[in-house]
Formats: sequence, C-alpha cells, structure tokens
Amino acid sequence: MGQDMHRDGRDLWQWSLPIGIALLAVILQWSAGAEWLRLDREHILSEPWRLLGAHFVHLGWAHLGLNLAGLALLWALLGDTLRPLWWASGVVIVALGVSLGLLYGSPAVGWYVGFSGVLHGLFAAGAVANLRRMTTLALAVLAILFVKLAAEWMGEGDPLAAAWIGGAVIVDAHLYGVIAGLVYGAILLAFFARSSSVRGA
Repeated sequence: MGQDMHRDGRDLWQWSLPIGIALLAVILQWSAGAEWLRLDREHILSEPWRLLGAHFVHLGWAHLGLNLAGLALLWALLGDTLRPLWWASGVVIVALGVSLGLLYGSPAVGWYVGFSGVLHGLFAAGAVANLRRMTTLALAVLAILFVKLAAEWMGEGDPLAAAWIGGAVIVDAHLYGVIAGLVYGAILLAFFARSSSVRGA
C-alpha cells in the first residue's frame, strides 16, 4: 500500500504542470484576458509580458479545448519521460521562440493567441530528448509533426480547424514552435548523454 501511495503521489506531481496550465488558461478565458495578453505588435515594446501571456489565452472555448486535448495527449505519451522542471523550462523557451519568430519572421501576422505553437514545440522537444531511450516512439512523433507541418503549409492551414476555433490557424506559430522544440530537445539529449557518460566513467 505504501508503494501505491508513493506512485500515486509521483503521478500526480508529474501531471501538475499540465493541470496548472489548464487551470490558468480556463481562468483567463473566463476573465476575457485575451485583449491584454495577446501577442500584439503595437504593444509588445511597452508590454513585454505578452511574449509569454499570449500562449495561455485563446479565441474561444473550442480553441482552448483543442489545445488542452493536445496537451493531455502529449502528457499521456511523453509526460513521464522528463522531469516537470524540464517541461516547465520547455514551455517558457518554446513560448518565447514562437513569439519572437512571429514578431521577426512573420510580419504579416498582426496578433496571435493560443497554446498550439508551444504544444508543437513540446512534442518536438519531448521526442528529440527521448531519441535514445524511446527511439521508435520518438521517431513516430517527429514524423507525425513533420507530416502535419507539411500538410498545413501546402494547404495554407486547416479550414476545418479554423472554422472550429473561430479564427485562422497560424501555421507559422507551429513551425516556430517545432524549431524551438527541436533545439531545446537537442540540448536535453546532449545533457542526458553527457550525464550518462559521467556516471559510467
């Protein structure tokens, strides 16, 4: 029984980050926080918190629901493969990567909200970080990501998803998220490999 309680506590801790993200996003959706948190070129210099805040607000409940479903899928597949601290760092790094990518690489995007860019990046980071330990799953996740990105670029977004969320799908955000996630995942992979070699020496 003691072992079960310990495992349950560990599992709950492992899910603490996605639960916290979900609660924050729901609260912001109820409080209509999108206006003062969305990534907006006109306000970014005077209100830099938008670089992170934009990823936790959404166009509507359907948009939020899709992103939270994706977050739950991520955690079901890869959540227990990295420590919560690594995931939390990834959220911040990928969010900043998406925001800066949109600001400097996509001038046609006037404003942005949503967690999907970060979500794509976390899938990429988790897959790359686990290439040595879970090679088949990691390669499958990366393949799906790349196929999805290619399909979105060739189709200029997903019209069904756009209709569902009530706004355009910003494909650029997904691309920048994957790029940031690949870089972060590669850093983690190198760190884990170095740690293993030091322990084995």
